[in-house]
Amino acid sequence: MARRMRARAAAGALAAAVAALWAGGAAAAAAPVIENARMLAPHHVLVQLGQPVADLSPGNFRVTEALAPDVAMEVTEVTVRPDGKLWLTLAQTVSPQNHYRLEIHRPRAVREVKPAAWALLLSVVLSASLINNFVFTRYLGLCVFFGVSKRQDTSIGMGITFTVVMVASAMLSWAIYTYVLSPLDLRFLQVLVFIGIVAFLVQLVDTVLKKLNRLLHQKFGIYLMLITTNCIILAVPLLNASANAGPWEALALAVGSGAGFAIALFLMSCAREKAELARVPKSFEGLPIAFALTGLFALAFMGFAGLNPFR
Repeated sequence: MARRMRARAAAGALAAAVAALWAGGAAAAAAPVIENARMLAPHHVLVQLGQPVADLSPGNFRVTEALAPDVAMEVTEVTVRPDGKLWLTLAQTVSPQNHYRLEIHRPRAVREVKPAAWALLLSVVLSASLINNFVFTRYLGLCVFFGVSKRQDTSIGMGITFTVVMVASAMLSWAIYTYVLSPLDLRFLQVLVFIGIVAFLVQLVDTVLKKLNRLLHQKFGIYLMLITTNCIILAVPLLNASANAGPWEALALAVGSGAGFAIALFLMSCAREKAELARVPKSFEGLPIAFALTGLFALAFMGFAGLNPFR
């Protein structure tokens, strides 16, 4: 009897030890060493630990870019903040828009530091509207641009109309490409499908404007229908398709490109109205002075190159 009781006690102790080990392993799995991390410009990394790290020397941490995992960025200082988070100072500058990799040697831990969604979307909007403006840096959509930029009211109306058509066509094209063309391996039809979508939306806008604002419709004239073959409104769906963009990235690019075209139209209309009151040489009247103004605006927009709102 005593031997049987000792055997039961040993079995109970063994079961308790196994349960403790399992609970400890589950707790360790539930609490990773690096719980969260994000990049802070110009050269810092904010790290939230899930488990304590004894070695807080700079050599215990390694930061690399996702595109260059073999080139480590030097960590010069590690500071513990009052809230318990680590503040890593790097020798090189970083950007919250890029993708990085954070490693801890002891204990071994790896964390992918991806850009925040809002930062990525904001950078896409700013890039499409200012840094890589389709009109002033890529010289697309110039037919409609020169045709409707003579008056401010016409340019504002065309800018709003173009942005609405741009967003609607880009999102509809993205949905059809993602859920129809790509699964059925019909990607070679994307140009025809995208032009058909744009033509349908432009015809819809043309009908609505004719009923609601006939005066603005008459001011647009043939240029409203030329939106169908506008290089910008076709380039955005093609860019989204080639980059396999998600819905939010596609929306950000559409909004940014539409806003960039509207800004270009408004600025150009202001300049052309001023040019009509100025003493312009006879040979430069009309389109020649408009081309000269466009070149000056393009030079001015080059100043946005390298713009980074997260520095």
